[in-house]
Amino acid sequence: MEKVDIQFKPMLTIEETAQLYNIGEHKLRELTDSDTCTFVLYVGRKRLIKRKQFDDYLSKSFSI
Repeated sequence: MEKVDIQFKPMLTIEETAQLYNIGEHKLRELTDSDTCTFVLYVGRKRLIKRKQFDDYLSKSFSI
């Protein structure tokens, strides 16, 4: 299975998101624990971050 470059992925793992956005994994898990979180997709127990929705969330946020 070939690896897809991170810039082409529409969804990212917690680890990839932490690296790309320079936000800690613990903080990302905390943000995605909320039932009202609009940028998380659960695949079984695995959390994926919907990149576009996460970008929108960050652009509207003053602090996290």
